[in-house]
Amino acid sequence: MLTDSHAHLASKQFANEVPDLINRARAAGVSRIICIGTTLEDAKQVLEIANTYEEVYATVGIHPCDADTVTDAKFTEELRALADHPKVVGIGEIGLDYYHKPPEGFSEQQWKQHQAFVLEQQLALAADMGFNVVLHNRESFDDLVAHVLPWSGKLRGVFHCFTGNSEQALPLIEKGHLVSFTGIVTFKNGQIIQECAKAVPAHGFMLETDCPYLAPMPHRGKRNEPGYVAHTAEFVANLRSVSVDELARRTSENATLFFKRRK
Repeated sequence: MLTDSHAHLASKQFANEVPDLINRARAAGVSRIICIGTTLEDAKQVLEIANTYEEVYATVGIHPCDADTVTDAKFTEELRALADHPKVVGIGEIGLDYYHKPPEGFSEQQWKQHQAFVLEQQLALAADMGFNVVLHNRESFDDLVAHVLPWSGKLRGVFHCFTGNSEQALPLIEKGHLVSFTGIVTFKNGQIIQECAKAVPAHGFMLETDCPYLAPMPHRGKRNEPGYVAHTAEFVANLRSVSVDELARRTSENATLFFKRRK
């Protein structure tokens, strides 16, 4: 009973293919998929997918690369209404991204400030509504941690697509947050993240595909899909010297506890 804790089923790469993706995921032993929203616009499609398939749940949020789609705090009113949907289980994908260039009209500093503003608004909304948050970090780890840690105790965050080391992961887990491993952990050059996947406690991590991106071995370089989380589970189970069934059970339990509204 595997959980894919981060899938972009609303991606254009999956147009008209979601039924087949779901069927293949079921055949691979995936019993739950968290479909991730990135904008107010795609949230509608995310919720439609979650409504259609019993095993699919949703998160809604503004991805940092899409922070320019909102200008002031009024966006949280629409986001709150979307988050009240019964199949919404978290706020996300939110965070900070310093890798991509700022959109037109923003200097680098202005873009960082606007991303931080959008992030903080969503952290406050999540805490108020009793949701946990799905966090995006790209070349922004220290700043993201500085924003998130003050909310410890009010909400939990999962640092999705985690590629750091155990020295970065363990303090987060001690504060109640989680990390999540993608197919990157299966790559031959993934020694640092492999050591991290071995070192983190069993209650501190989840598995994900981040599909359609980051397909694990033996599908690296191809389009990813939810069923491929089984390959990542097998690889991490071998790293940790446990059975795949045990790893699937524990990471799914972690997902159950994390993707649960507290109010």
